[in-house]
Amino acid sequence: MNTRSKILQDVQNYYGKILKTKNDLQTSACCAADTMPAYLRPYLKNIHEEVQSRFYGCASTFPSSLHGKTVVDLGCGSGRDCYLLAQVVGPDGMVIGIDMTDEQLAVARKHIDFHTQNFNLEKPNVDFRKGWIEDLTSANLEDNSVDVIISNCVINLSPDKESVFREIFRVLKPGGELYLSDVFTGRRVPEPLTTDPILLGECLGGALYIEDFRRMLRNAGSHDYRVVSKNPLTLNNEDIQRKAGMIDFYSMTVRSFKCEFEDICENFGHVAYYKGSIPEFPHGFTLDNHHYFQTGIPVPVCGNTSKMLSETRFGEHFNVTGDFSTHYGPFDCSTPQAQEGISATNGNGACC
Repeated sequence: MNTRSKILQDVQNYYGKILKTKNDLQTSACCAADTMPAYLRPYLKNIHEEVQSRFYGCASTFPSSLHGKTVVDLGCGSGRDCYLLAQVVGPDGMVIGIDMTDEQLAVARKHIDFHTQNFNLEKPNVDFRKGWIEDLTSANLEDNSVDVIISNCVINLSPDKESVFREIFRVLKPGGELYLSDVFTGRRVPEPLTTDPILLGECLGGALYIEDFRRMLRNAGSHDYRVVSKNPLTLNNEDIQRKAGMIDFYSMTVRSFKCEFEDICENFGHVAYYKGSIPEFPHGFTLDNHHYFQTGIPVPVCGNTSKMLSETRFGEHFNVTGDFSTHYGPFDCSTPQAQEGISATNGNGACC
């Protein structure tokens, strides 16, 4: 058995047979403190208890403005995030959950009728498919077919992350978004630890070195990503601390879009105005940990940011003035703007 196959088998075994509930995890890496937006928390009450008990995510993967959209959850597990997002996208939207673990998919599928009735839907707006995140054709996902892809602490488990990101940007529509929460590191995990079954299952062995993540996105065609949040992880298990205590692990949420970006933030004189039209955020909108747009207040932005706000589903919520006819040099966004409800932490994608 080659290394890739062994890693996949170990992960399937850990999440399918060893873990019965989230209480069986040995560290907090895959169940970090939830930072779910307040407006979403009531939706959790509508989700079946068994689905919630088998949730192993590491953060909050819920971007805004999803009504009527097609959203894919990579590594959906028991379906908690899918069922939460099903309430957000509404009857005109669709949430597709993809997982390779039969035991997890069985839990998710078992409760489709329960949630359809609980959400007052005439028909299900979730679809759980067995497939491989390294090859999304295995789940029948076509080119340019998806509005948003989320993933909650799953890509670290893949032995072929390059293929994962290549597939993500294949199936996203132009202007579509990847919204990813996962475990990242400030240095590469030493090779012997990358195949340790316990470290793998605890989302540490395959954690993404942030610069390798940037390179993988670049190779997939995306030259800019943005950090939404970044929090250090502590290793409370003595054996795991002894093995991997020299590595700085972080739970990070990042976003990237399928747009034609430059590899640094360039200044073309763009100015963005948020309309206050996203219902949950009437007073201001947070794009990332350096960009908060107070309703009606003009904000100078780089060319990449202007595209994130005008060439994506956020275009209807922003007025962006300016074009790309005159270049004024690199854009200085090293100082975070005053923000609401999010801390300004380090860990940037492009200069933003």
